[in-house]
Amino acid sequence: MTQGPATTRSDLSGIFWMLTAGLCFVGVNGTVRWLGQALPAAEGAFIRFAFGLLLLVPALGPALRRGFPPRIWGLFALRGGLHVLAVILWFYAMARITVAEVTAIGFLNPIVVTVGAALLMGERVSWRRALAIAVALAGAMIVLRPGIRALEPGHLAQLGASVTFGLSYLVAKRLSDHVPASVVVAMMSLTVCVGLAPIAALHWVTPSLLQCAVLACTALFATAGHYAMTRAFISAPLTVTQPVTLLQLIWASLLGALVFAEPVDLWVLVGGAVMIGAISYITWREARLRRGLVTPPPGATRD
Repeated sequence: MTQGPATTRSDLSGIFWMLTAGLCFVGVNGTVRWLGQALPAAEGAFIRFAFGLLLLVPALGPALRRGFPPRIWGLFALRGGLHVLAVILWFYAMARITVAEVTAIGFLNPIVVTVGAALLMGERVSWRRALAIAVALAGAMIVLRPGIRALEPGHLAQLGASVTFGLSYLVAKRLSDHVPASVVVAMMSLTVCVGLAPIAALHWVTPSLLQCAVLACTALFATAGHYAMTRAFISAPLTVTQPVTLLQLIWASLLGALVFAEPVDLWVLVGGAVMIGAISYITWREARLRRGLVTPPPGATRD
C-alpha cells in the first residue's frame, strides 16, 4: 500500500528538479541573449567554459593524475572538437534569432542522438520509433517553415548546433562506459576551453567586467541546470520528467517577449510541442521495453 505514495513523492521530486533544470537552462539562454553580438561567438563561449572549468576542478585534478588510455584520450578529443563547433554555432544563433526559436530547434538534439545511435552504434530502430522521429522532424519544419519564410543564418547555425551537440552526446555515451560521468563533463570543459582558446584569440575583444560577470552567471546556470537534471533522472523515470521539458519552451517565449521584446510565434510553440510529444513517446517506449527486459520473473528472489 505504501508503494503508490512513495512513487508519487519520487515523481513529484523528479518533476521539481526538471522544472528547476528548465529554468536554469532558460537562464543560460537569457544571459547569452543579453550579450548579443557584443563579443564574438567563440570568445563568449570560451569565457563561459573557462568559468565552468573552475567549478569542475575538483573532479578534473584526480582524473588527470590517474591518466587515460590513448583510445579514451582520442574520444575526449573528438568530443571536445564537436562541442567547440557546436557552442560556437549556438552562441552565434543566440545573438541572431529569438530565444524561443533557439530552444525549440534545440529539441532536435535527442532525435539526432537516436538516429546516430542507430547508424553509428547499430541500435535497432522499430517502426514506432521511426514514426516518432518523423513526427519530431515535422515539428521542426513547423518551427522553421522553410519556403514560407526566409531562413536566417541564425536558424541554420542552430540547426548545425543541434546536430553537432547530438554527435557530441553520442561520444559522451561511449565515454560513459569507461569513465565516471563527472569526469566526462570535466574533460569536456577542459577540451572545449583548449579548442576555443586559439579561435577566440583570432578576434579577441576585451570584455567588460559586466560581460565577464554575465558569462560567469551563464556558467553557474549551466552547471546548476545539469545538476538539477541529473537529480531529476535519479528521482523519477524519464517518462515522468521528459514532458516537463515543454515548459522550458514556454518560459523561453516569455523571457524573449518580456525581457527582449521578441514577438511570440505561435508556430514555434506548436512545433516545439509536437517535437516534445514525439520525444516523450520515444522515451516512454524505450523505458517500457527496458523494464520488460530487466523485470524479474514471478517468484524470483530479490537478493
